[in-house]
Amino acid sequence: MPMETLTYAALGARLGISAAAARSLAKRLRLPFSLSDDGRALVSVDPAEIRHTPRPRSGSKAGAVGQLAAQVAALQAEITRLEAMATGHRADFERERERADRLMVELLQANAEAMAAREAKARLEGSLRAGGGAGQVIDSRGQGARRLGNLAAELVAADRKARKS
Repeated sequence: MPMETLTYAALGARLGISAAAARSLAKRLRLPFSLSDDGRALVSVDPAEIRHTPRPRSGSKAGAVGQLAAQVAALQAEITRLEAMATGHRADFERERERADRLMVELLQANAEAMAAREAKARLEGSLRAGGGAGQVIDSRGQGARRLGNLAAELVAADRKARKS
């Protein structure tokens, strides 16, 4: 076919597209253009050489808006569900943290009681070794025997505390 000189509106009408889309297509294909006497751009084109298939127009915008609104609502519901799940996990975390803190306090108390029991045992063993023989000299007031009795009582008390924990 021979070359034709068309305006963007006429080219768009031939191709079934808008004048703006025809202008964009002419720029993309680097078609030669000139200005008419009235200031309109004229494009030199062979319509048979242009193989342009316009994109199908999307459905109504109301349908797209409705679809987007449905997606937004679904996402908001998902956010609400995830926030509720996170709140439950946070509560579990706080509960376990309190439990761990209590167990740590109990462990520290048991450790302190065990150390006290070991110290009392060591003092008692030291006293028995130092003066545990049959010929031990006891002062006139009976202080040695009383001291051994007190150490033994401390040992028994510490042992009972350690077993309760």
